[in-house]
Amino acid sequence: MRAYDLIKKKREGQALSDEECAFLIAGYTSGEVTDYQMSAFAMAVFFRGMQGDELSSFTKAMLHSGEIVDLSALKMPKIDKHSTGGVGDKISLPLAPAVAALGVPVPMVSGRGLGHTGGTLDKLESIPGFLVDLTTEDYKRLVKEVGCCLIGQTGEVAPADKKLYALRDVTATVDCIPLIASSIMSKKLAEGIDGLVLDVKFGSGAFMKKHEDAEILAKTMVDIGSRMGKRMVARLTNMEQPLGVMVGNALEVKESLDALEGKGPKDVVDLTVELGAEMVVLGGVAKDLDEGRTKMREVLGNGKAFEKFAEIVEAQKGDVKSLSDRTRLPQAKGRVEIKAKRAGYIHSIDTESVGIASMLLGGGRQRSADPIDPRVGIEIHARIGDQVKEGQTLFLMHSEDSGVDNAKARLENSIQFSDEKVAAPKLFSSRHSQEATS
Repeated sequence: MRAYDLIKKKREGQALSDEECAFLIAGYTSGEVTDYQMSAFAMAVFFRGMQGDELSSFTKAMLHSGEIVDLSALKMPKIDKHSTGGVGDKISLPLAPAVAALGVPVPMVSGRGLGHTGGTLDKLESIPGFLVDLTTEDYKRLVKEVGCCLIGQTGEVAPADKKLYALRDVTATVDCIPLIASSIMSKKLAEGIDGLVLDVKFGSGAFMKKHEDAEILAKTMVDIGSRMGKRMVARLTNMEQPLGVMVGNALEVKESLDALEGKGPKDVVDLTVELGAEMVVLGGVAKDLDEGRTKMREVLGNGKAFEKFAEIVEAQKGDVKSLSDRTRLPQAKGRVEIKAKRAGYIHSIDTESVGIASMLLGGGRQRSADPIDPRVGIEIHARIGDQVKEGQTLFLMHSEDSGVDNAKARLENSIQFSDEKVAAPKLFSSRHSQEATS
């Protein structure tokens, strides 16, 4: 078997077998298949696609390129959630402890922010002392003892994906749905989960701008997971405006704490409840989504979700006192208001520009090695459909010394006005689910 023959086969639109996918990925991981050969293969996939058994085989080969966590000793179904990323998306922080407080183990391996989207790990690390780099043994122990662990990907998990992602980033093959789906699923399935809820975002602040592209990605990932023996649900959610009213790491932690106390913006609470309802149904704790929603609202309202988050923070060496005394969380010293230059209704928000503005302040990364300033960020004071007066505050920047002028310019240009009343966008769109087929 030769890489050359497999590249040619894919170039001609033929499907690779299970053995051929395993050969290609094992060779690439070991270095026997070169970067230029894998670049050619990725471009062939970009134009010819992958689906069904072939994509499942490719994902499985990536998954088995590294360590797969074994949580089988924990007999209850282990359920995780994955978001494709958006501006202000802090849902993992209230969601994971709430679901764990209802008795469903949540082993959650998360990522860092890059570009205009934030990362769960960066938010968690704005809690003083919080450790996201734990060993696999610690991860397994905390899932068993606490019911939840929130960590970053180790170097042993899906190393083929890490190598291939870096290659895609410089070969114009990042926006390829089969490669996106296999990348996400190979990492998530390595966690030792039994089921997965996907939050696939679309709109101006999402990676997938078009609803139809998000739909294809959602269906593709659900199909991969079910073929590999997992219970799968995908929800499509709207990212035409930021989620919640805070963008920036420590600011989003504060908003997450509000949600854990049964408060906070309606969209943050509603999304936490809806995704949590899906998770507790998959975990066998609720018989249907209505019961799941009721249980989620109860656990967010009675303090048990907050208590579980405090337990997680303590177990991962974070400053538990900062959860109640939020002055202990990082805070920027500067405040800059961006005000409306005219009266009217908010017609649209360039949500990606809001995320970029936060990045320019230091709250995000242009390159993966860039440092993060947890103090900075943006408060959103107006949303789509709101009527505003001239001079009314639209955004409040929490800033330090860098990026203020460029961030301000981005925010000033991010809002379009209308003289007519505009309906707010609906948060939820379609739903896709599938039982395990293997």
